[in-house]
Amino acid sequence: MWWKESIIYQIYPRSFKDSNGDGIGDLAGIISKLDYLESLGIDTVWLNPIFGSPNDDNGYDISNYYDIMTEYGTMKEFDMLLQGLHQRNIKLLLDLVVNHTSDEHPWFQGARQSRENPYYNYYHWWPAEKGKPPFRYSHFDPSGQAWTYNKATDSYYLHYFSAKMPDLNWENPQVRKEVYDIMRFWINKGVDGFRLDAICYISKDTSWPEIETHDWGAYYAHGPHLHDYLQEMNREVLENTNITTLAEAAGITINEALHFVEENRKELHMLYHFEGMHLGYLKDAYKRPDPKGIDLVELKRLYTSWDKIYETGGWGTIYLTNHDQPRMVSRWGSDIETYREVSAKMLITFLLTMRATPIFYNGDEIGMTNIRFESIDDYKDIDTINMYKYLQSKGEDTARFLLDQQMAARDNSRTPFQWDTSTNAGFTEGKPWIKVNENYTLINEAAQEKDDRSILQFFKQVVLLRKHQPVLVYGRYQLYDAAHPQVYTYTRTLNGTMFLIVLNFSKETVVYKLPFLVDADIEPLVNNMLTFELEGGNLNLAPYQALIFGPLPPVMPTAAAAEEKAEVLPLEEETI
Repeated sequence: MWWKESIIYQIYPRSFKDSNGDGIGDLAGIISKLDYLESLGIDTVWLNPIFGSPNDDNGYDISNYYDIMTEYGTMKEFDMLLQGLHQRNIKLLLDLVVNHTSDEHPWFQGARQSRENPYYNYYHWWPAEKGKPPFRYSHFDPSGQAWTYNKATDSYYLHYFSAKMPDLNWENPQVRKEVYDIMRFWINKGVDGFRLDAICYISKDTSWPEIETHDWGAYYAHGPHLHDYLQEMNREVLENTNITTLAEAAGITINEALHFVEENRKELHMLYHFEGMHLGYLKDAYKRPDPKGIDLVELKRLYTSWDKIYETGGWGTIYLTNHDQPRMVSRWGSDIETYREVSAKMLITFLLTMRATPIFYNGDEIGMTNIRFESIDDYKDIDTINMYKYLQSKGEDTARFLLDQQMAARDNSRTPFQWDTSTNAGFTEGKPWIKVNENYTLINEAAQEKDDRSILQFFKQVVLLRKHQPVLVYGRYQLYDAAHPQVYTYTRTLNGTMFLIVLNFSKETVVYKLPFLVDADIEPLVNNMLTFELEGGNLNLAPYQALIFGPLPPVMPTAAAAEEKAEVLPLEEETI
């Protein structure tokens, strides 16, 4: 199962590299950077949607599943990209959106003309003669519900997201057949798998009961036939192939994860959860950062719990940012220049030493940061823009909202990749579709390529370590000192070999007592700092210091560590 050993690198094509000067990244631009991708040591590229789209939501509104978005290039260039990746032993996951289409898709263009049109039943409709449709919330329209009136059919269509993104009617077997045909088309072209957007939302309760809930994600993710459809997809498309699937699993709980990825259920292969992404935000405001920051004790509890779920089956992933989240170092580390490099390295160490398939977002490997726009005019994302308009219409505090968005906005991660110090960071010779972060003269790939102690070089080194140490992929994970508010410590153990990972998640220097005795002369295998101090079992950890010790023989914890019986997992070994 190759995806367990993969390191996934997510490319946001619109912002990666522009080849023709129109200010929009494209396939030819990615092709020009294939050697760079190979140099990273990553195994798999996840490419955000590249299909035909009017770009209401940057490609997540698909109008043609069988062709390439005009701005991105041609099918010939896609074939060249796929061939170039495979020549470098890199696999490709396409981002496939099948919960909804664009309203400009031919299916919906036909459906909205007449109730008698054969495509009408490809979507969900509420006839006007039945009165007001039952309330459903639109993620991209906080001012109203997820039904929009269509005059020609005198009915309302459902859209869990933008009104330009109508939801497909998976209850119609013909729709499912169409989706499977799309998947087969790209599999036949040679892709290695799919990241399945909003896949938990595909099943709807078509009795349309009135719902009283504020947790719409959880409701949408529990349609009555969701697992029936996923099992059918597996039978019709995935079974007996080497294809993998990565599910966006918004709305599911930790106890439901194995329902999707446990092998005997024959559904999907991997998923990523959203629980970690809720950390560090206040519960009573829209994406408002908690001034106290992220609670490390809660972070450890959460990621330890998710690891435990997969002890007996299935497989997980781990990530700290993507196209829907702010920049990794700005959110989880510190983008203050004093700590930016070291905290970025610490976070890289964390992702590459956990028992799950790590997913890195383009730019993580050079420590790109949030751009922190001050004006709504600089934003391009439908989510930020629509929420701003809604708050403005209600007379609420838009200045406060913009301040919150400097940390939380999706556009923070969508600014152009910073290649070098030339105009527009080497991303384009034209006007970029979104502003380039002004810190590109300090943070760029070209400079870090030449610096042996850069974030980029550190990334490559720890990637290489994971590739050469199966214990870091398959080894049993054990947490220590669960209640420590600043340090995250764990071991990975496999076949008599153990690695010890110690991460300082804080801006403070910490004197930390190791959870078990180690050789006083031990030196860390990986250290993101120039300094290392170990005296009498106590580590003097600098701010954001990350250390990997190993390989070591498995040892028993000290009495102090053993006291945390409820938090520390059993010390056992696991074989591949």
